[in-house]
Amino acid sequence: MTKDHGPSIKNDDLYEDLRDEGMSKEKAARIANAKANDEMHPSRKGGKQPPYEEWTKDDLYARAQEIGIDGRSDMSKDELISALRSH
Repeated sequence: MTKDHGPSIKNDDLYEDLRDEGMSKEKAARIANAKANDEMHPSRKGGKQPPYEEWTKDDLYARAQEIGIDGRSDMSKDELISALRSH
């Protein structure tokens, strides 16, 4: 039986499946909650931002800082892109 994760998680089954696949609690919760909302479509392409490859290293660093990626100051541009995508 699926554990009830409280009101902050809208789709407990999907959340647990995503966690089992190795996703962070934050990412699994975002996806599970988006899938549970009929007005959201997480499988569709997102906003209008250009791909990370077109960002400057300074912009990538700033974004990594916003979301709290550890070790960002020692990362190359490619490493920052990878870390942002896997967050």
